[in-house]
Amino acid sequence: MSVIPGATALDLQGGEIAILMIHGFTGSTLSVQPWANALHQAGYSVRAPLLPGHGTRWEDLNQTRWQDWYQEVRKNFEELKSKHRRIFVAGFSMGGSLSIRLAAEYGDQVEGLILINPSVYDRRLIMKFVPVLKYFIPSVGGRGTDVARSNPPRHSYGRTPLKALHSLQGLWRTAQRDLHRIEQPLMIGYSPQDHVVDPANSELVIDNVSSIDIREVIFENSYHNVALDHDLELLVESSLAFISDVLSGAITQLDSEQELVDAEFDSIVSGLSLDESSPNTYLDDIEANAGADIYPGDNKELPTLSRIQRIALIGVIGGPLYSVLVRFFKIDLLGLDIWPGLLGLLGGVLLFFWQMRPEPEDEDGVAL
Repeated sequence: MSVIPGATALDLQGGEIAILMIHGFTGSTLSVQPWANALHQAGYSVRAPLLPGHGTRWEDLNQTRWQDWYQEVRKNFEELKSKHRRIFVAGFSMGGSLSIRLAAEYGDQVEGLILINPSVYDRRLIMKFVPVLKYFIPSVGGRGTDVARSNPPRHSYGRTPLKALHSLQGLWRTAQRDLHRIEQPLMIGYSPQDHVVDPANSELVIDNVSSIDIREVIFENSYHNVALDHDLELLVESSLAFISDVLSGAITQLDSEQELVDAEFDSIVSGLSLDESSPNTYLDDIEANAGADIYPGDNKELPTLSRIQRIALIGVIGGPLYSVLVRFFKIDLLGLDIWPGLLGLLGGVLLFFWQMRPEPEDEDGVAL
């Protein structure tokens, strides 16, 4: 069995404050190791489990489900709880969804949450066909590690397993349902030039969590994998500052839903000023910020289906449907029995295999 060199679980012993760090889909602990090492050097205990199906072969990942990945995360959190007084959870990409699930389950036992380019949905058209395609195509080719720096280390698969990707879609739905339950202090960082996870994922998280203390960090000089990119230093500094502020009490989490309501009400009232002597009013602030730079929304660089891929999809989906119409509903539009449907399915599958085959020299996959 081929194993990605260095793709092993990390257990860096330090002080009584621990950080559970979770890597992304098809990736490994190598994708977060520089970040983990830096936090450990600052005196924290850091644990980064290697999730089931990762770090070996993409075929192994197709044999797992998101529940398997989450159970590994949960097991490591329980072990940290038995040894450490306070625990933070940090998730990269898909690890963000797993972190949200964990924080929703354990509540205030999670001191704070750090999410870097979190992956909680993908609205590309191709994703809608994954539940069907997984029965015909085991995997599709990767598009290379999304890192702005040159010569990044190999840390993920060169292919994306479709059965595992379909399971990931289930994790996304679970994480989205859990967002309103997140009350912990939150640091969320995203890269505007992320070519793997649309930065709008971070916006969705910010808009739907119940946390009142949210710290945003923008990685202008990096692509998806910040820990291997130009903004590693900013990532480490921001993480350490966030953890320090939570530990010192400068950032706190709410103890009840009523406190959340009271805090939001006080925030609104304090922003309103009816005193004419006041230099600024709430409406003045809105007008002043009207021209501020705002993240434009969907990442325009996300890939779309090519013409050949669209034709292949028509064959893969339309072929079986035509055969069903002929066999069960006696609707034979072409008078050729089920053969047009079978040929359409076969042609679509062959087109996908031809179009989505990986380049021979590309061994690095994209970690979600």
